[in-house]
Amino acid sequence: MNNKPLTILASSLCLMACQEQESKQNPNIIIILVDDMGFSDLGCYGGEIKTPNLDYLGEQGMRFTQFTNSAKSFPSRANLLTGLYAHQVGMGQRPDSLRNSVTLGEVLQAAGYRTLMTGKHHGKENMFFRGFDRYYGLRDGTCNYFNPGERRPGEPEPAHKTWAKPRHWCIDEVTYAPYTPEYEDFYTTDYFTRYAMDYLDEYRDEGKPFFLYLSYIAPHDPLQAWPDDIAHYEGVYDAGYEAIRQKRYHRMREMGLIDETWQLSEPTYEDWDDLSDEERADEIRRMQVYAAMIDRVDQNVGWLLDKLREIGAYDNTIILFSSDNGGSPGIFPSDGIGYSEGAAEGEIGSMERWASLGTSWSNVCNTPYRFYKDWPHYGGSCSPFIVYWPGKIKPGISDYPGHFIDVMPTFLDWTGAVYPMYFRGDTIPALEGESFADVLTGKKSARETPIFWQFQNGKAVRKGDFRLVWESHTVITDPVDYAEGPDDRAGHWVLYDMRSDKSELTNVADQHPEQVEALKELYFEWYERMMQYPQLEMATIRR
Repeated sequence: MNNKPLTILASSLCLMACQEQESKQNPNIIIILVDDMGFSDLGCYGGEIKTPNLDYLGEQGMRFTQFTNSAKSFPSRANLLTGLYAHQVGMGQRPDSLRNSVTLGEVLQAAGYRTLMTGKHHGKENMFFRGFDRYYGLRDGTCNYFNPGERRPGEPEPAHKTWAKPRHWCIDEVTYAPYTPEYEDFYTTDYFTRYAMDYLDEYRDEGKPFFLYLSYIAPHDPLQAWPDDIAHYEGVYDAGYEAIRQKRYHRMREMGLIDETWQLSEPTYEDWDDLSDEERADEIRRMQVYAAMIDRVDQNVGWLLDKLREIGAYDNTIILFSSDNGGSPGIFPSDGIGYSEGAAEGEIGSMERWASLGTSWSNVCNTPYRFYKDWPHYGGSCSPFIVYWPGKIKPGISDYPGHFIDVMPTFLDWTGAVYPMYFRGDTIPALEGESFADVLTGKKSARETPIFWQFQNGKAVRKGDFRLVWESHTVITDPVDYAEGPDDRAGHWVLYDMRSDKSELTNVADQHPEQVEALKELYFEWYERMMQYPQLEMATIRR
């Protein structure tokens, strides 16, 4: 076990030492995180994609319908790991190292857990040095699924982003840039799971509980999947956007996941009949590959569940599943600028092609919501959120308004672990979230604290039944604009009554001016507090 420096109060050290002696009674914990997956993609959230293993976890556990993130990968992951807003830890606007914070790995490691991580981090530090005894995975945001590194003999050039090369890959304390896997069967989703299961095997008899953070890249672009998985979806999407979206919405209503307070938003996709045969074939292929990528994640989850049963850990393991933001329209330019030569050519799904899902299918994936990743609206910030603990959590559906910042305090409730006041010589901010442990047992249904969102020119705040959102239909998606920093584009504040309008369709600002002013004041107080922490940059504030 790697001994990492931990500086905390003497009283906390004493308490943690006691916890380590009692840690055998604590539950194992697994977080499974996917990337850029829409709200309605899973079967248990209304989708047609084959996800029987995740459906089982959702139907036998608690499915949340209003659990949110920061609408962007790296801030959301910072929320999840630290229990703080990304702005407090140096991850508000760009991927960086986590500052002024302690990670879930560090907290649970001190409480006697074996801490394991495989998959994507999306920052600038190796997570082996941030509380994880073992780490295998991508340090960066995304990569080629079949080969994140250099071309291998006898294979085509793997598609990649030229402005983000080489990709950084970590195996325990060593960081590789680039990392070129030698195995022909390499596919990121499969190998993240394979390493996770190897770790579980390695430590199965040591008598410690484990914390596993299994962080997939899928279904983030590039759209790449195994041919056999793609073949499962032949003909499924031939009917086009409208037919799939309507079926998803009706399934969601029929299964009781949502009710009449979730109205189906106006579609923003193109008219399927206006597309040429060639364009329809291209769109069908994109969605087939996207579905295959999620299907593959579910297959891997099935293998992981089998491993838990094999090592006798299944009954005492909490499994949390979510996505770091809503479905993404993608930013891949049609001319291929910024990507490797040939990345805009070849078959969608293959190693040599970099393709994105596009805005039309993303609108379908985010049913019933509007907008996508990067937007503060629920289309960008509300994801499937499943918590499963056999025999401990009663199956159900909850509309509790949670956020990724709530995961750390919930883990503290479950394990008795201590959140330190000081770490590595720094004073650590108090946790921003609140535990949802009592929500899972039916003892709590209302949220006490407000939630805030800010990324680039998007911003929002929710307190109680009202959500105030800065309505701007422009976000920065071009890498060049992104590198120049955020700004505040034209827009205005809108207010949604989440009791009757969970899809955020009707602006009730004129009916509730007092709520608008109160929430604006809350937001700007929060914003000013976030500005007290060192920032790379923050969006221009506008009242």
